[in-house]
Amino acid sequence: MSVHYESVSPATLYPEAFQVAAPALTQERHVWPRKAGVFIRRQFSEAAPAYGLERQAAEADGAAQAAAPEKAARELAAGQFGLVPPWVKSASDAKLRSTKLVNARSETVTTSTNFRDSWLKGQRCIVPLMAFFEDDWRSGKPVPTRISRVDGKPMGVAGLWERWAKDDQEIISFTLLTVNANSHALLHRYQQGGNEKRMPAILGEGTYDAWLNARPEKAREFMRAYPANWLTANPVEK
Repeated sequence: MSVHYESVSPATLYPEAFQVAAPALTQERHVWPRKAGVFIRRQFSEAAPAYGLERQAAEADGAAQAAAPEKAARELAAGQFGLVPPWVKSASDAKLRSTKLVNARSETVTTSTNFRDSWLKGQRCIVPLMAFFEDDWRSGKPVPTRISRVDGKPMGVAGLWERWAKDDQEIISFTLLTVNANSHALLHRYQQGGNEKRMPAILGEGTYDAWLNARPEKAREFMRAYPANWLTANPVEK
């Protein structure tokens, strides 16, 4: 599981790498479950929700064309790392659940009660990061390892976002989508033995708009392992 990542720095990299404005506030370098982070989504408003169940229903009734959704502008949003499903009953319950929902398995995202609504509503996002961290257990002890692009550029990881609201409380949250890494030339070395190896679903730079704008049934095509030769891993001191 990828439960720790490094935010993008310096802030000037946001418009350069993701075509969005830089965050208004300085981001913490290390992002852990329930900590604040940022994500990129289709420009969102209550009046014009993201492509999702409402539009799918309209297409099924013949009220709209079955073409791909139009391209929408990107925007940077702030939220909590660790998704809070809309059916959660209280803020205290959200606090408990969100630490376990920092990753979403791409293979079961359409059937999971935690992530299904976000996926079908088209609430996909891109989580910008410089690196993510995994433990190397090959020595018998966990060695924290920083995994980044070989060229040092930011990565955009496929994710989902959600808005939870009850009474006067609101939580905007997000999660990282993951793919199987058992056969990945680099990532198969990390995480504890005996468990399935997972890695974040890192998107190609030229696919950002396509990922954000794709219909839900097409979005699965983006769930692929990132090439091992484009990544580098370096042990870090605690």
